[in-house]
Amino acid sequence: MKAVLALADGRVFEGKGFGAAGEATGEVVFNTAMTGYQEVLTDPSYKGQMVTMTYTQMGNTGINPEDIESNQLYLSGFIVKEYHDHYSNWRATMSLDAYLKENGVVGIQGLDTRALTRHLRDHGAQNGIISTVDFDHESLVKKARALPSMAGLDLATGVSCEKPYHWTEGLWDLEKGYVHPDPAALKYKVVAYDFGIKLNILRCLVSAGCDVTVVPATFPAEQALAMNPDGIFFSNGPGDPEPMTEVIENMRKFVGKKPIFGICLGHQLLGLALGGKTMKLKFGNHGSNLPVMDLATRKVEVTAQNHGFSVDIVSLAGVCELAHENLNDQTVEGMRHKDLPIFSVQHHPEASPGPHDSHYLFGRFVEMMERHR
Repeated sequence: MKAVLALADGRVFEGKGFGAAGEATGEVVFNTAMTGYQEVLTDPSYKGQMVTMTYTQMGNTGINPEDIESNQLYLSGFIVKEYHDHYSNWRATMSLDAYLKENGVVGIQGLDTRALTRHLRDHGAQNGIISTVDFDHESLVKKARALPSMAGLDLATGVSCEKPYHWTEGLWDLEKGYVHPDPAALKYKVVAYDFGIKLNILRCLVSAGCDVTVVPATFPAEQALAMNPDGIFFSNGPGDPEPMTEVIENMRKFVGKKPIFGICLGHQLLGLALGGKTMKLKFGNHGSNLPVMDLATRKVEVTAQNHGFSVDIVSLAGVCELAHENLNDQTVEGMRHKDLPIFSVQHHPEASPGPHDSHYLFGRFVEMMERHR
């Protein structure tokens, strides 16, 4: 079936639809990962966005029930160069097309994703619409322009869990699948705030020796502290951190009381809670092949990233120092508090999908908790 992608600045691309029929709207971004589209589809951080994959072929490995990062699809639309319906993967149980249909996600293929990516790189991420029912370019551009900007949107509280729960599953093993460690091996009690948390983050925490209780985004700090945890974790998530004023105020109550580790949106919220500022990037960083330097060791890591906002480290002068730097655009990829056991990173050390270069950060969190018990 015919499909059209229209951007708010008037650029229009025509292609063929796959997945669900209808219309999808959201901020159009691009992801440079070559593999891992299933993890991208189920990452809650993509709430409100339509993802363009820069790698040319999608669908080759199908869909399997193990490589998911949440219990549903959160992105609005999926944009690819070439979709392959015939998949080959020993774990696959269904096609990408069927998966999108089952979850009501509109896809478009057959357009020039290189031209689209270059356009977004030059003009910035922007709102768009995919339609398999309306092919009038002027009408679609008008609809895209009427959409709200990602800046100013609190999307994280809408994807958070509704009540606390205990997580016991560790990382995946080739022979055993997902492992459940002996409870006696989980020595460090962690309260993890869910702003759209990826499941592999929880698995990495458990495999590092953490006994994890996941709580909603607005869970009162007083109740979390009453659990007497060894550490507090702030997760990834979608949207703009700045309007999450209630969450930010709640986070301040942990400062100086417990070791803290934040990832992605949790890193940005932590920056705001410590008195800093955040800013929206032109097109963001989305992919699993982005270079970052750990300034403590001077080692370069290849990382997974998914963010459209960044912490302004200058606004935290005297409070935090730069710990990791993005080598492509020099944006802040990590910070640490100068006096307190607090650190955070913008990239995704759980690497799902992506390389394992940054897995050591979970061990660093455990070491911090051990020192401050």
